[in-house]
Parts: sequence; structure tokens; C-alpha cells
Amino acid sequence: MSGVDMNGVDTGGRQRTIRVRTPEGAVFSHRLASPVLRMIALLADWMIVTAGWGIVSGALGMLAIVNADVARAVMIIGYFVASQGYGIYFEYRWRGHTIGKRMLRLRVIDERGLRLTLSQVVLRNLLRAIDSLPFGYVVGGVAALLNRRGQRLGDLAAGTLVIWEAPEPAPNPGLLQGGKYNTLRAHAPVVARLRQAVSPAEARVAWQALARRDRLDDAARVELFARLAAHFKSLTPIPESVTDGVADEQFIRNVVDVLFVERRVGEGRAPPPG
Repeated sequence: MSGVDMNGVDTGGRQRTIRVRTPEGAVFSHRLASPVLRMIALLADWMIVTAGWGIVSGALGMLAIVNADVARAVMIIGYFVASQGYGIYFEYRWRGHTIGKRMLRLRVIDERGLRLTLSQVVLRNLLRAIDSLPFGYVVGGVAALLNRRGQRLGDLAAGTLVIWEAPEPAPNPGLLQGGKYNTLRAHAPVVARLRQAVSPAEARVAWQALARRDRLDDAARVELFARLAAHFKSLTPIPESVTDGVADEQFIRNVVDVLFVERRVGEGRAPPPG
């Protein structure tokens, strides 16, 4: 059963953190993004879209020679499509990130712990036009202030949250020395998809589970790694040859290995995925 636990509430009644339980039973704790960080990310994205549109509009400006009204209509519609298309493309392609959000370490996630869908991304971006009314995001700002989890109207309608992902340290390589061949290494496309799909919070849970495995009894350890393995396998198609005969715990070791260790060979620290 998936869902969100309410916790981390500040003195003003606003929620600061959430715990999302995925359908596989894995629980991830996230820190909700502050309104200030969200606004800075929004301004960064706006500047990127405006700069790009400035180049395109220069070429479209020649339409004014033929018909000024047509040129004006094309400009208005074109900018709307470009601005909405930017958010939709990057949030879906980058699993909840835009360029501005990635700079500020913000991410859009499904509030139920499910995979972010295209329909959610489209809906939250299209409703940005209403959130921005009458100017300066007044409607969206008021909605976020009245909502304990800082959701604007687009987030409420799409069932999404915006979180802040803290920088994650690389795990101790000693945790991964299992003496077994990592079957993921022979499947570069699978590794690439995992690095794109796995968030820093999910990667942290995986390597922390490895770090604390000795503190768990046998039954709890088996259940934990079974749930984690099911979750990571649900993120992207994985050939049977990768998992055939591989225990759940070893599979998690393999995942952490390719996410952290092999990304930068020879460097003292690898960046977190996502």
C-alpha cells in the first residue's frame, strides 16, 4: 500500500518533511522544498525560456512584414507553447527536474510514491497559467501558503509535491565487496536507465540498508532487501539474465555499485544519481 505519512511539522503548522511509502513497501523520507527555493528555481527557468524564445522570436518577427496581427498571434501562442513545453519536457524526461530545479536540487514527485506520469506533468504545468494569476504567482502563492505541504493548484490537481534533495555522500566501497561479479556491468543501457530513474533519496536508502544489514535479524533483512529489489526493478525493464540466480541483497549491492562507484572511475567520490 502506498501513501504519505505526515510528520516534521513546524510551529506554524506547515509540514517540512514527508515519508512516502511506495507500493512495494519501501519508505523514503523527503524534505519539502521551501517557497523561496521554488521561486528562485522558477525565475531561473523563466530566464532560460525567455532567452531561448528571444532567439526564436527574432526570426518570427519577420512575419510582421507580411501581417502584424498574425505575427502578434504567433508570438503569443508560440511563447505559451514554448514555456509550457519546456516544463513538460524536462520534468518528464528528467524525472521531476527542470534545469532550474536541478540547480537548486529540487524535484517533483508523485505524492503517493508512484512513478511520475506524463499526465501529471502536463496537468501541473498547464495549470501554471492559473497559478500565475493575476500576476506574480498570486493564486499559486496563496494556495501554497494555505496548504501544509506547499502545494500550488497545479500540484493539488496533479497529486504532486516538490521536494529538496540534500547532497548525498558516496557510500563506503567496502560495503560492496561481495566477491561476486556484478551482472549489471554487462548491460550499459540498463545502468544508464537506472542512473536516470533513481533519485538520490532512493540511492541513499539502498546503501544505508547495506551499511546496517548486520543490525537486522535474518527475517527482517530478507524482507527489507526483497522490498528494495522489487522497487528498483520496477523503475526500468531489466533482462532476466541480469537477475537470474542473483539474491535480492546482491542485486541491491550491484545497483549501488553502478550508481556510485562506477560512474567516475578513479575519482575519490562519485556524485549521486538523479
